[in-house]
Amino acid sequence: MVEITVPQEVIQNKIFLIRGKKVMLDRDLAELYGVTTYDLKRAVRRNPSRFPTDFMFELTQQEHSDLRRHFGVLKRGAHSKYLPYAFTDYGILMLSSVLNSKRAVEVNIQIMRTFTKLRQMLASHKELRRKIEEMEKKYDYQLQVVFKAVKKLLATPNPHFSSTK
Repeated sequence: MVEITVPQEVIQNKIFLIRGKKVMLDRDLAELYGVTTYDLKRAVRRNPSRFPTDFMFELTQQEHSDLRRHFGVLKRGAHSKYLPYAFTDYGILMLSSVLNSKRAVEVNIQIMRTFTKLRQMLASHKELRRKIEEMEKKYDYQLQVVFKAVKKLLATPNPHFSSTK
């Protein structure tokens, strides 16, 4: 049995923040699962009760244009004439059940691990900020300048995760 492995960086680069939710697009998921985007969307359309709006939503024309412009995804001619679906982590979990393939299950496990790692990184980032603020209260003015600089760095988005802003 050959286990399918997708590098975590590949998955991370396919996660976008849209409508305040971390999502992956239908075309990227289809590529990872080894199916066509058409087949993925057809499986979703056949099972609408499994995909409420907190699991999946269709992008608006504006969101679609913004993704092309800001992240270089969905380049002209390389996508369908239909607006893409965006899947939250819950929707991605549900996809493995409707696609019903071994590859979908294996890739989903990797995707879920990536989402979990991103959550952990964000949580530790918040914890670090809280600790710095506590220390800041204890020390004199000269060190407070250093703390402000560190907090400013923490507020700056990490370019490695630019697609997850």
